[in-house]
Amino acid sequence: MKSVLHASLSLGLLIFLAFVQTSPSSAQSTDEGGQFLDGLDFRAIGPFRGGRSAAVAGVPGKPLLYYFGATGGGVWKTTDGGQTWSNISDGFFGGSIGAVAVSEWDNNVIYAGGGEKTVRGNVSHGYGMFRSTDAGKTWKEIGLKDSRHIPRIRIHPRNPDLVYAAVLGHLAGPNSERGIYRSEDGGETWERILFVNDEAGAIDIAMDPNNPRILFASTWRVKRTPYSLESGGEGSGLWKSTDAGDTWTNISDSEGLPEGTLGIIGVTVSPVNSDRVWAMIEADEGGLYRSEDGGEKWTRVNDDRNLRQRAWYYTRVYADPQDEDGVVVLNVGFWKSKDGGKSFQRITTPHGDHHDLWIAPEDHDRMVVADDGGAQVTFDGGINWSTYYNQPTAQFYRGTTDNHFPYRIYAAQQD
Repeated sequence: MKSVLHASLSLGLLIFLAFVQTSPSSAQSTDEGGQFLDGLDFRAIGPFRGGRSAAVAGVPGKPLLYYFGATGGGVWKTTDGGQTWSNISDGFFGGSIGAVAVSEWDNNVIYAGGGEKTVRGNVSHGYGMFRSTDAGKTWKEIGLKDSRHIPRIRIHPRNPDLVYAAVLGHLAGPNSERGIYRSEDGGETWERILFVNDEAGAIDIAMDPNNPRILFASTWRVKRTPYSLESGGEGSGLWKSTDAGDTWTNISDSEGLPEGTLGIIGVTVSPVNSDRVWAMIEADEGGLYRSEDGGEKWTRVNDDRNLRQRAWYYTRVYADPQDEDGVVVLNVGFWKSKDGGKSFQRITTPHGDHHDLWIAPEDHDRMVVADDGGAQVTFDGGINWSTYYNQPTAQFYRGTTDNHFPYRIYAAQQD
């Protein structure tokens, strides 16, 4: 019995001494492990398919050059018509992009605004405005840091330093940095030129292509939390300026527009006829409205639910630059009308859920669209499109691995 007890005590003492002697080396090993992990680099393992995008831009006269902003991957550029895309914002900024615009006067000047307008329950906000003067090689932060969501940017066609930003603001609560902002010095300073209240921000702005002093803007009262959505109310409306934004007139009560609570509104001006203005309106009597006199009077030309379902996620309208009767409405489908909005044809696209569109002013068959699958380019009016399996911007809700060797990876994409 004594020998067993003696052996047990001896074994315990040896274990204790071993622990004391090896503890420092164990700690050192842990530190080395941490240093080892710190030295690892992340690499993209796919899938190389697009995720949600809410912002696209092209360049007149340059059919192979396009940009898009991902809601979770920064700004991307193609110089071969969408065959390949490269990220141009990494190292400067990233995350959610709500708007991208390229100066027609100087194609090297690009503006990007952070924060998507697609206000899902898992919406991501941005961090203000950014400007590049070398076609995206380098970027400079230019303010509006508390804007959170910038859904539209417009640049004066002959002055790349004169820029307008539609700022939606915070989604979960009130804030003052929202409305329409104007900069006359390339974003060095900003002036708020339209403000409704601290719960309603700007969602769209349209510039008359024939007279850039004429602007239309829409404001939207919206509140979004992970578990609720309130769209419409005090502050939502349609506005017009004839002096480059110095003063604004609320035209929400114009003859023919819907009465009652208004929600999100998209607006566009026909380049062929500046008196023709289109508005896609969320309301009980909502739908596509058209004005023939610059916004004085309106007529509802289409109330098809295919054009206005799930309004808070879509509600974008675009005038055809070559056809006065041509208009495009984006929703789950890509809808195009050639008869002034009376009827629409659905254009087949690689992906559904469309959020932004750019149409070449000199060729209405050349377009780039933003949707829940990224960005795609067409040169033939939507008959053929570039692929979205070349832009690793997919958003994933969850990822996991299994017990196989080598293990397999599973991920659930947003769309």
